[in-house]
Amino acid sequence: MVVTMKLLVFLVIVSIHAISMSLAQEGNQFVHYDFKKADLYVDGMATIEDGRLKLTNSSKRATGHAFHKSPINFTNTSFSFSTEFVFAIVPEESTSYGQGMAFLISPSIDLRYGAATSYLGIFNRTNDNKTENHILAVELDTNASSEALEESDNHVGIDINSIVSVYSADASYFDDTEGLRKRLVLASEKRIHIWIDYDGEHRVLNVTLAPLETPRPSLPLLSRFIDLSKIFKEQMYFGFSGSTGTIRSHQYILGWALAIGEKAQSLDVSKVLDLPRPPPNHLPLILAFATTTVFLIIACGFAYLYHQRRYAEVFEQWEKKYSPQRFSFRTLYKATKGFKENRVLGAGGFGKVYRGDLSDGTEIAVKRVSHGAEQGMQEYVSEIATMGRLGHRNLVQLRGYCRRKGELLLVYEYMPNGSLSDYLFGDNNLSWSQRVHIIKGVASALHYLHEGWEQVVLHRDIKASNILLDSNLNGKVGDFGLARFHDRGETLQPTRVVGTIGYMAPEIATLGVANELTDVYAFGALILEVVCGRRPLDLERSPEQRILVEWVVSFGRRGCLVDTVDSKLACNFTTEEAKLLLKLGMLCSQRDPENRPTMKDITEYLDKKKSMPNITFDIAEIGIPIVPLINNEMATTSHGTTSSFASFWYDTITVLFRGR
Repeated sequence: MVVTMKLLVFLVIVSIHAISMSLAQEGNQFVHYDFKKADLYVDGMATIEDGRLKLTNSSKRATGHAFHKSPINFTNTSFSFSTEFVFAIVPEESTSYGQGMAFLISPSIDLRYGAATSYLGIFNRTNDNKTENHILAVELDTNASSEALEESDNHVGIDINSIVSVYSADASYFDDTEGLRKRLVLASEKRIHIWIDYDGEHRVLNVTLAPLETPRPSLPLLSRFIDLSKIFKEQMYFGFSGSTGTIRSHQYILGWALAIGEKAQSLDVSKVLDLPRPPPNHLPLILAFATTTVFLIIACGFAYLYHQRRYAEVFEQWEKKYSPQRFSFRTLYKATKGFKENRVLGAGGFGKVYRGDLSDGTEIAVKRVSHGAEQGMQEYVSEIATMGRLGHRNLVQLRGYCRRKGELLLVYEYMPNGSLSDYLFGDNNLSWSQRVHIIKGVASALHYLHEGWEQVVLHRDIKASNILLDSNLNGKVGDFGLARFHDRGETLQPTRVVGTIGYMAPEIATLGVANELTDVYAFGALILEVVCGRRPLDLERSPEQRILVEWVVSFGRRGCLVDTVDSKLACNFTTEEAKLLLKLGMLCSQRDPENRPTMKDITEYLDKKKSMPNITFDIAEIGIPIVPLINNEMATTSHGTTSSFASFWYDTITVLFRGR
């Protein structure tokens, strides 16, 4: 009898344990198409309407949350989970997406403290970036937020305990049929499928998304190593959060599947609900039409005046002959998305350069340059139009210009790899063959400018930051802001000293003149810069290393010229080519302009069509660049453009008294 009772008790315990295990498994995996049947906790704006989970409505600066009521117990698990859901974001305004939404895993279902707008209803200013949050979120952000330090208004991010994503990317999906990644607009008013998988064994979180009718892509959008054991508590809740700001959007969840420790059941796209259709209401349409009719003339008048002011340009009679080279300000404004800061390619004393996309898909770079008085503007525009007709494979194509109020906008072809200076002194590196190829390309371009046109074109600002690189790392001469034309055989008499310290020939400072040989001097400084990987003038170095040409001469005297080659090349260069280029740089740097070669000579030396003359390493024969006083308050550095005639001459006189 006792044995029978013990057996009965044992069977009851086993049955209870089996039932509880079964219930736990059911709670750890589910599929929802109709959220009326789901056991959800909702707060804020979140509601369930006709089976759809709706996180936000037309309320301003509000939040909405929805969680599965049953927590997931991660005790003695690897924290692996798999989920997929279908969402749609419908913005109320066509000009802005509004705020975004997020899938999140939290130790609590009560997130009513979460702030709206850019905090997505998850965090606030007080608790953001706190380890005690224990929150993982995958944000679907449709707002460029300064608070979140993310500029894109259409990105997916992985957030850990903070609204600032540890990893994010612009929303896109991989098209396996075409083998390329395609952009995906989150607030497109279309249903989008998203998969989020965490492999607890390998600690990898993958996020993948695609349009609803597209099969799951083979490549995820985001893949990140994350140790959730350091983030999650023993019990965690799975759910969603959304928010609105001054611009509203309606955020829907139309299907959701989840599984813990295994692959979630794939959603049947045929069962996923469509977005609700707004009921027809003709009264607002009639009222809107009547109101629009009454105020149409006034509104059009104000709109016309506003747009005229916004896109107002300066246009004079003499510019008619340059119309093929002239862009409208409206075109450039739209191409640069209103000259947004995230479109800035670079900036300097002249202003900023913006990346733009024309309506035909052509990429351009737009430089905004302030211009003062109208005196000389006709001649300047004439030269711009002429430069637009210059044609050489190693010249950045100047496509045209635009004049608006107090500024001049120059339109160039877009160079995707930035400047040569970025590569020489940034994280990227150039091989020896690439450096030689760039030097030869610049030499060919300068030869064309000096001898291949009906007039001589002086660039007057050859330097590494003005050599731009295309997609194939071909060097192209750009920035013709200081360029001038003059008749062959004449010397340009400038009204002010212009150029960049370290590249300026001595005669520019002492005599105030410029010709083809002053461009040659700057090209020589560029050769040494490319070969040695050092700026022509670096005031942060020791005195004996401060001036590059002096430093190279000192090595030449000791017979170890090639020791000056950039150490980043790790001896992967041709010794004879290196010697040729270093000596050519020295030859171009001669103090006496008559001892410098022409660009035609230089191209023949580089192509080995002509032997280069012998050169002695006599410092007296080298034209040493003007060295600015370190404590002098000049507006330039060793690689900046001079901006003060008086300060430049102050430095010049100082150096002359030092015996340079």
